[in-house]
Amino acid sequence: MDTIASLFSFITWPVSWVIVQFHKLYGAVFGPDTGWAWGLSIVSLVVLIRICLVPLFVKQIKSTRNMQVLQPKMKAIQERYKSDKQRQSEEMMKLYKETGTNPLSSCLPILAQSPFFFALYHVLSAIASNKTIGVIDQPLLDSARQAHIFGAPLAAKFKDSASEVAALGASVTDVRIITAVMIVMMSASQFFTQRQLMTKNVDLTVKTPYMQQQKMLMYIFPLIFAVMGVNFPVGVLVYWLTTNVWTMGQQMYVINQNPTPGSKAQDQYLGRLLKSVTTHGEVRGRTKRNTVKRIVSKGPDRNDIERKFITGLAKLGLAAQEDGTVVKSETAAADAEAGAAQRRQQPKRQTKAKRHTAAGQQGGAKDTDSNEPGTATSLQKKAPQDDKPKPAGGKPASGSSRQAKSGQRKGPQRPKHPSKK
Repeated sequence: MDTIASLFSFITWPVSWVIVQFHKLYGAVFGPDTGWAWGLSIVSLVVLIRICLVPLFVKQIKSTRNMQVLQPKMKAIQERYKSDKQRQSEEMMKLYKETGTNPLSSCLPILAQSPFFFALYHVLSAIASNKTIGVIDQPLLDSARQAHIFGAPLAAKFKDSASEVAALGASVTDVRIITAVMIVMMSASQFFTQRQLMTKNVDLTVKTPYMQQQKMLMYIFPLIFAVMGVNFPVGVLVYWLTTNVWTMGQQMYVINQNPTPGSKAQDQYLGRLLKSVTTHGEVRGRTKRNTVKRIVSKGPDRNDIERKFITGLAKLGLAAQEDGTVVKSETAAADAEAGAAQRRQQPKRQTKAKRHTAAGQQGGAKDTDSNEPGTATSLQKKAPQDDKPKPAGGKPASGSSRQAKSGQRKGPQRPKHPSKK
């Protein structure tokens, strides 16, 4: 870890300068040598970095959604050019270009803040080694070494020995309890963030391998943080816990205000929007009007959740307009009522088990009817009865009906051809 951190030593001076400026501010309130002054300086550094990364976060959200939409097309390309990897890559790049999707955009926030993370790790390692670094001179170094967060020094690690922790003026028990709690909180926040994304903000109508990958990451990322956390100083744990909490809150806001189409979050959001329109009789807020505008522009391509929202407006006698507003419309209410009446009139489709049961009951009724007395079955033949009286001598008359032989037709026979006599 020290080797990797040294690669980002070029950014340690800006990071240390920002921490010192915040330390001056908080030191005037809480005291320069307190853990609150140094701890809040690290938290403020995280907040400043994350505010600068908001545009990248917006790109990450858009890229993630585009990747979810493109998964069926990507799978079709892979199946079509299974034996030609070069053509497969070309078609993939063409698809990304046409849709304006960058697969690496989903990793941009993590990649962008990695140099600051390793630079902070480098600064705290220098403090633990009692070395000046960046703009942190000897007086600031002594002040940072005296700072403790709930009894744990900023530069202490979970794996430090008793002598190393004693040199920083603390006990091993306090350090390990505090670091263990922070590692658990850091892993839990990462798990909850990913779970929130998978359960609420994913289009449930599209089943793709991308969803399975995200589900795996939901369990892998917290495990990685738990394993790596034992090597992080307390100050770095403060940094990473703060950035995880920020990500969780930021994602929660995005899911509530701009959910993925077809997701559970969109259903909840449009439900709240419909309730707001019912109360106020109009769409309040530019963001909500933009949402209605996008739904109207989709036309017949709306998903089931969006159709339900439009139908809900129609039942209130309102019609959504292209500019995102709603107006009263008697036609919309009548159409909604007619559609509801048509759905009520349609017979309910029976399940397969019920259809089999009904067919069995009908078959049993037929068998019962066929076995009643006086009823001939299909395997029995009724002998023809001659109602005409037979002539004397017991021989039948020449024109009387006879029982046809096997293979012959009943009734009077046609005369044979002279050549066949």
